[in-house]
Amino acid sequence: MRGRLKIKSNSACLWGTNDEDAEESRFAPENLPDLQAPVHLAQEMGKRLGSSEILFEEMQVGHMTEIFPELAEAKETISFKPTRTSGLKRLKQFVGRAGRHYTGKRNYDFGTDQRSNVSGLSPWLRHRLITEQEVLATVLASHNSDAAEKFVQEVFWRTYFKGWLEQRPSVWTHYQRDLLSALERLKFDQGLETRFNDAVNGNTGIDCFDHWARELVTTGYLHNHARMWFASTWIFTLHIPWQLGADFFLRHLLDGDPASNTLSWRWVGGLHTKGKTYLARPDNIAKYTEGRFQPKNLAKFAEPLTETAEHPLIPLLTPQEPPEGPYLMLLTEDDLSADSLMPTSPAAAIGLLATHGRSPNPIAGAVADFAEGAMNSALEPHGKRVQSAEDWSDPLIEAARDTGVKTIATAYAPVGPTRSRLDRAEPLLRDAGLSLNRIIRPHDTITWPHARAGFFGLRKKIPSLLSQLNLATQPRP
Repeated sequence: MRGRLKIKSNSACLWGTNDEDAEESRFAPENLPDLQAPVHLAQEMGKRLGSSEILFEEMQVGHMTEIFPELAEAKETISFKPTRTSGLKRLKQFVGRAGRHYTGKRNYDFGTDQRSNVSGLSPWLRHRLITEQEVLATVLASHNSDAAEKFVQEVFWRTYFKGWLEQRPSVWTHYQRDLLSALERLKFDQGLETRFNDAVNGNTGIDCFDHWARELVTTGYLHNHARMWFASTWIFTLHIPWQLGADFFLRHLLDGDPASNTLSWRWVGGLHTKGKTYLARPDNIAKYTEGRFQPKNLAKFAEPLTETAEHPLIPLLTPQEPPEGPYLMLLTEDDLSADSLMPTSPAAAIGLLATHGRSPNPIAGAVADFAEGAMNSALEPHGKRVQSAEDWSDPLIEAARDTGVKTIATAYAPVGPTRSRLDRAEPLLRDAGLSLNRIIRPHDTITWPHARAGFFGLRKKIPSLLSQLNLATQPRP
């Protein structure tokens, strides 16, 4: 008599990974891996399944990694091309692994050539070449809500950070002010200047940290867990102001986002959740890099950072209605899928960049190129090219007059450089007889009100939020 193994069918960011599921962090198949060792595979099957005989005809190929997760760690790099097509291609490539494989492997940083365990979607999501709702819909069409729970939570982490900062914009304002002060300190504090230069150039002597500094500058991307370790080492071992580290990230990350980046650094330092810090431990780094790094001389204690500033909660803005009648559509780097929010096609479109407003320091060429390339890709159907201007009022007024419209419509820009430019331009647009409609996505409208305190309050609402977004699924037996 032969045994039968039944396989359940599961066919179907940010900073954001966890340490062995013990604590929530704050920071981000269609290809079958090569079976290079069939004999070893058979031996492992015998060890793990005993005398049970698998009826392979009852299994789908993608489910092999449910039993042998190591088979999924094939060589896989991510090509960050700034187009919607590339983002959707990566989503299709990853979606089969967004369930239990992601849950079990997402914490591991296997290196730049082994990214099969993470989605790598953050650059496309940051610019909304693809949207959170699209990603969630795709994943939940392929996995039940139980299997995809961790991945779904990571998508909502990004939305949580944006909603939290939207209700406490003074955090961004104070960060910008304190960054300028820290940059001034570099001019007269030689010890700080030396530590800072060693850190950004990867010359600290801490092997993993130096590797990640060079990887960030070279690729524009870091595994989410590496971002946490890096930030902790920066703050507690190297004793460099966190604002300088956040700026370093924001200048070099393709997915650099004011909310996720600023609040993640604050969380590591003990400012976001007051008094709760994240300490990078050598054993944890060794485990989750599979021994690639075994750092020494890391801080053994993380004294929480403090601040005197209060950041009062302010109400969210009332959503505006989409335009009626002819309008000029403005695309910004915060949402390059704005046309999906509009009831009709625009009379014309214009794209304006705010990339260089992310920092008073120069932005990495790869970051600027990704933002510009993404916007040109989004503008291509409209026959337009991106424009760059510090004052957005003049190009908007000129484009509206050339088009003969009185309304400019754009996707709502949350706190950050794009928002600042829109806020400065709006009074001048009004004086010119033009109205500016900032349209908030339903995903944000529904979720942001639950981002008033910690993430766990929002996390409890995720099933309800998915239902409101028409994305709910029922757990399968």
